[in-house]
Amino acid sequence: MNATRLIGWAQAGARGLLDLVLPPRCLACGVDVDAPGRLCAACWGRVRFLVPPVCAACGLSFPHDVGPGALCGACSRERPPYDRARTVLVYDDGSRDLILAFKHRDRAEAAPAFAAWMGRAGAALLAEADLLAPVPLHWTRLLARRFNQAGLLANALGRISGLPVVVDALIRRRRTPSQGRLGRLGRRENVQGAFRINPRRAAAIAGRRVLLIDDVMTTGATLEACARTLRRGGAGAVDALTLARVASDSP
Repeated sequence: MNATRLIGWAQAGARGLLDLVLPPRCLACGVDVDAPGRLCAACWGRVRFLVPPVCAACGLSFPHDVGPGALCGACSRERPPYDRARTVLVYDDGSRDLILAFKHRDRAEAAPAFAAWMGRAGAALLAEADLLAPVPLHWTRLLARRFNQAGLLANALGRISGLPVVVDALIRRRRTPSQGRLGRLGRRENVQGAFRINPRRAAAIAGRRVLLIDDVMTTGATLEACARTLRRGGAGAVDALTLARVASDSP
């Protein structure tokens, strides 16, 4: 019998046995679902996915089609330093627990499912990217949290897309205060000068189209700071892909 087929059957049997012992649960609320990495019907109904038409720059959804290449009001006034950003869902009451569990409650097993969602939302960006680079944590936060959620997403996306992941392309040179209560201007000032190119990765970045990966875009200040740093470091182009973003209902 074909060895590959035998291995496949063995793996399927192992997964089935594991599901009997530990049934797959909803990523958000924990009720039983029919397969790993899924949301139950109730939680799915509460999540708002960002779908086209979207702003050509930041990826904010428009209420109706306004034509190809259209920009939202904010990007019309000031283009971001990245070329394009895309995201999966809106960060709001419907998705907050889902995201916070991943960030702060050791739900790292959700990364492959989230990466699959990001792969669909950012298919056009992935198709043109040369490499993936996660937004870094400062080493003290990484030590406390034990993992970088952006790095988990980037590695899972790398496995899906086949793109190389340069996890240490950027270094967070100083620990910035929490941005939770800061507005857009405060966040921009908070992360100014916070990142630098890893000298050991400069050659890998030079001339390449880099796809920045992060979990949540709030005002975009962190992604913008990273994009500026990458451009100064010689990146040919910079796009961004996130799992969620804070977004108003109007462009």
